Amino acid sequence: MKTRKIGNLEVSAIGLGCMGMSHAYGEATNMSEATDLLRKAAEIGYTFFDTAEVYGTPDNPHHNEELLGEALKPIRDKVMIATKFGLSFNTKSGQIPYPLIADSRPQTIRQSIEGSLRRLQTDHIDLYYQHQQDPNVPVEDVAGLMGDLIKEGKILGWGLSEVDEATIRRAHSVTPVTAIQNRYSMMARWYENLFPVLEELGIGFVAFSPLANGFLSDRYNANSTFDKSTDYRASMPQFQAESYQENQKLLELIRNIADDRNTTPAQISLAWMLAQEPWIVPIPGTRKVTRLEENAGAASVELTPQEIETINRQLNNIPMSKVFGQKN
Repeated sequence: MKTRKIGNLEVSAIGLGCMGMSHAYGEATNMSEATDLLRKAAEIGYTFFDTAEVYGTPDNPHHNEELLGEALKPIRDKVMIATKFGLSFNTKSGQIPYPLIADSRPQTIRQSIEGSLRRLQTDHIDLYYQHQQDPNVPVEDVAGLMGDLIKEGKILGWGLSEVDEATIRRAHSVTPVTAIQNRYSMMARWYENLFPVLEELGIGFVAFSPLANGFLSDRYNANSTFDKSTDYRASMPQFQAESYQENQKLLELIRNIADDRNTTPAQISLAWMLAQEPWIVPIPGTRKVTRLEENAGAASVELTPQEIETINRQLNNIPMSKVFGQKN
């Protein structure tokens, strides 16, 4: 697969978001199946694997990191691993999705990095993100500690998730930021206003939910159902029955381009994103080898500037439902 530079790291143009193997998309995948999938991903050409200490199950809150640690241990020198700190779930709330609890105190981060290193069976983490801003800890303090961890060799780079320009500049002034990980898709474009500052500062953009939680794969319809107790899609606005009609023009747009190109809607959605900037890396997730191969194939789909202009113009004007993560 082609590669891209995000900050000081070189990674596969499409990364693999691993959260869904353990959390939020139904019951966790068993270790054997997930290990086979992760190693197959590496064979296909994925070199960038994304996880977090909080991605787990009620029985094993660190399931995902443990899974990656075991699966990637034999090929650790050939892959980049990103994980995250500073967040936990309130699993006792009775709410789905679980409410979030931020904690980026220095002592918590120190405990987190040691736990992640142990579970990932590695001596360093390639990219270490603050998962969510902690209102009680200035981002400058977090950035300073990240600088210490880089000097100690425990991380190669660091990043922030779902932040604004002011926060990026404050953090970067203390310890250069490698990458920002924000939600981004054809349905979620509100962080495009950060592109100029990322270009200016040489920071990469890692896009999570690049297919709008799978909606833009065009493999679901108004009759699709999800387990309310384990699958967040059951409550996501784009997967409600009435939303399919609201999003009909969007789906037709990507279907038509995919048909013309003999590709798939998912590949067009990812290729569109790759064409926006050379330092954007989407990290779609999946549990299926066929989807791994399909998503990887998007790195070879090159849309023309005219096609991108047409898509962007239509995205600015066609109606869409709300999408999970939308603030207004």
